[in-house]
Amino acid sequence: MDSPRYRAFLSYSHRDAKWGAWLHKSLESYRPPKQIVGTVTPRGAVPKRLTPIFRDREELASATDLGTLLNEALRQSACQIVICSPSSARSKWVNEEILAFKRLGREDRIFALIVGGEPYASNDPAHAEEECFPPALRYKLGSDGNLSTERTEPIAADARPGKDGRTNAKLKLIAGLLGVGFDGLRQREQRRRQRQLFMIASGAITGMVITSGLAAAALIARAQAQRQTVIAKREAETAKQTTRFLVDLFKISDPSEARGNSLSAREMLDRGAASVEAQLAKQPEIQATLMDTLGKAYTGLGLYAQAKPLLESSVAKREALNPAEPAQLALSLSDLGDLQTWRAEYPDAERAYRRAIALQKGLSVDQRDDEALAKSLFGLGDELAKSGRSTDAEAALGQALALQTRLIRDADADVARTLKADSAKTLQTLAWAIQERDLNAAIPVMQSAVAMHRTLWGTEPHPDYADALNDMGLLLRYKGDYEESEQLLRESLAMYRRLLGDKHPEVAMSLHNLAQVLELEGDLNGANSTFQQALAMQRELLGNVHPDVALTLYNLAWVIHDQGDTHRAADTARESLAIYRKVFPDDNTDVARGMTQLGYMLTQAGDYSSAATYLQEGLGMRRRLFGSSHPEIASSLLYVAILQVATHDYPAALASAGASADMYTAGLSASNWKTAAAQAVSGAALAGLGKYPQAEERLLSAYTVLSNDGGALPMYRKLARHYLEVLYRSWGRPSDAMRYAVAADSSASTRVVVPAVVGSTR
Repeated sequence: MDSPRYRAFLSYSHRDAKWGAWLHKSLESYRPPKQIVGTVTPRGAVPKRLTPIFRDREELASATDLGTLLNEALRQSACQIVICSPSSARSKWVNEEILAFKRLGREDRIFALIVGGEPYASNDPAHAEEECFPPALRYKLGSDGNLSTERTEPIAADARPGKDGRTNAKLKLIAGLLGVGFDGLRQREQRRRQRQLFMIASGAITGMVITSGLAAAALIARAQAQRQTVIAKREAETAKQTTRFLVDLFKISDPSEARGNSLSAREMLDRGAASVEAQLAKQPEIQATLMDTLGKAYTGLGLYAQAKPLLESSVAKREALNPAEPAQLALSLSDLGDLQTWRAEYPDAERAYRRAIALQKGLSVDQRDDEALAKSLFGLGDELAKSGRSTDAEAALGQALALQTRLIRDADADVARTLKADSAKTLQTLAWAIQERDLNAAIPVMQSAVAMHRTLWGTEPHPDYADALNDMGLLLRYKGDYEESEQLLRESLAMYRRLLGDKHPEVAMSLHNLAQVLELEGDLNGANSTFQQALAMQRELLGNVHPDVALTLYNLAWVIHDQGDTHRAADTARESLAIYRKVFPDDNTDVARGMTQLGYMLTQAGDYSSAATYLQEGLGMRRRLFGSSHPEIASSLLYVAILQVATHDYPAALASAGASADMYTAGLSASNWKTAAAQAVSGAALAGLGKYPQAEERLLSAYTVLSNDGGALPMYRKLARHYLEVLYRSWGRPSDAMRYAVAADSSASTRVVVPAVVGSTR
């Protein structure tokens, strides 16, 4: 192309506008070294200035093409620079701009500036969200003008911390635009900078200005030195006193009293907690460190009531220190957030994590601890997932995972092992957040976590390994693979007990998860007994008002219902809902689900008026939470339709079931078993209206799907079978009715099992 109007065309996502503004200004203000101006390169003669650079993002067309003005700007640009980040990788416009430039035959004139994410991260589904290269940058253009399947390696400069840095990244891009060597350009820039510094230094005048400047600098340096001296002395004294405290803690003051017995971990912690306040009252920084350590130990043992005052005191004491230690305060806040998440104090936990993250991000580069920042981001993601905000959770966990991945790459073998364990835990929690919208997408993420733990620990027991086995078992249960699910959950439970003893919140939740699989396999007595064990342990360790207690009651209510005691099942469901309402006073998915369960129980008990109240309240809450169309709303409409069939309001039932089926089709698929369940209820409504042939066609189709889909829950298969029996009896076909009699159904479980965000996904 002759005489291009623009030196380069900048392509970037609006989310990267700050990078676009910086790069535009940096390029247009750059003056190539005089020695190379006029030199002829493959890009033409080296100019005095790199102007103009096109970055006008306000001219985008509203249609699907790039618009006449933008295409013309691309055509008149000598090169293209793509600012690469996860946002730009997902941007349709950035991708289209790259394609358009490649179709001009200038594929070799495209340069990438990496500002976030990871190149080719999309090769691994677990890290796909970190991809920073748009598809058009990753693949070559085919002869037909479309992207081929052949990979390409774009010329890239990396402005991320620890990579090229801004200055070198800018020079790499300039070297590409000019067609000169990067090393030569960088050396010329260094020499030019040295000359500039020399001229500035030699041209400076002496006198009061210099004296004042030096005095100010000296004062600042002195203040900084004094502050660092105070902190250094404090840290040294903290280490000394901490060591002395721990040594004293393990001493037995009266050997005759010990009688050869060893102290338990709980006894050691109790001794430490009792003495830390009295012995170190005049040394708050040491107290804060020890309180944080003891509080974390109590948390690890599931002794949350004992941990709370220690961790809260640690935060308070570090807030009062002068000079402040923001890095240490952030650690204490993050540890307090962990405890508050376990105690289901979600708003408090979120505030603690966000304060910690803000402090950590505000530290200078030499003070920042990215591993600690990743821990805080992980904690925030875990808290958001447990409080039902899965989309926000995915974002926080993605940031944590990106940090951990970078740290692993740069770490030595021993440190990398610890970081890989943390990364695997992040993958587990991320899988739980993803499963809220897509179970099939969550399973490979969880499999990656399990594989990572197996590589790390082999056959040795480890809490993180037990967590991963437990979580994989849960996802397989939701998929309908009950046999493998039970095997993994029992293996996990045994490992938990070896590691944590017989009483611990993790052990209780593992029992809860195993009970659900026993129920689905038809062992109702075993499920009831196992749920009761979990419930007793949770009440002892967590108190009566806790979401884990509410969840166990919720699922125990279904087992009791399946065993035939409808009224006791409804009472248990009421107890579960009451706890959820105390824990989550505002609109919440667990509260809405509890209302729906109780409404169904009351439908089965024949209390239709009360059932309608709870079902409509739950439906309203879900609409406020999810909008007008969502699978959760489809679930509520399905239960409403079941009630309407029971009360013979067949036109309303047909409308409710139809709306439910449409939402399931849109949110899941037309062939999903949940869509089939809604179709079964609409078939029952048609039967009630006397439209027997239509009802038969719909019910048989739904029953086939529910019988053949391994993930379909037995409740819905039994429900469809019952509706078929009623249809044929009403139609005067008793022999067909007998074939579908519910009594002949060997499936014992008759309800929906709710996926839980369990304690193992910390």
